[in-house]
Amino acid sequence: MINSINIHKSTINDIDEIFRFYKIATDFQKSKFFVHWPEFKRELIETEIMKNRQWKMMIDGRIACIWATTFSDPQIWGDRDSALYIHRIATNPDFRGNNLVAQIVAWAEQYARENAKEYIRMDTIGENRGLIEYYKKCGFEYLGYFKLDSIEGLPDHYALADACLFEKKLL
Repeated sequence: MINSINIHKSTINDIDEIFRFYKIATDFQKSKFFVHWPEFKRELIETEIMKNRQWKMMIDGRIACIWATTFSDPQIWGDRDSALYIHRIATNPDFRGNNLVAQIVAWAEQYARENAKEYIRMDTIGENRGLIEYYKKCGFEYLGYFKLDSIEGLPDHYALADACLFEKKLL
């Protein structure tokens, strides 16, 4: 039973746990799909933490989930703006099955409004039907598959398949 959920900015002290979650998620992806996350560079995560773009969900004093955000994502979304972009959601296996993405979306709606954004956007790479359906259940419109014009500077998995794009318009 979950007693309390809190969302905070990640700190540099969380970095080992963030990488542990990424490894767990990547191992799971490798067992199920052709496309999986690469090993992310430590500098990327450190930069996100320093720029207050790496988040953690705490449940009963433990990190249950992590993700990153940005207010700009031109390589994936082109010149579309006014959005909060969510990347790399990874869940502690001890908390799977608790619909944490819905909790992230509720938080993201408030955070986006506080920052005068009209949309929440996400992407995933490859044909992961289960994830597509899950994001739709969380209120996202599935926009389809898109070939990215340039993947320079993006993590390696963007080279392996087209991007599936999702957006949720805030009312």
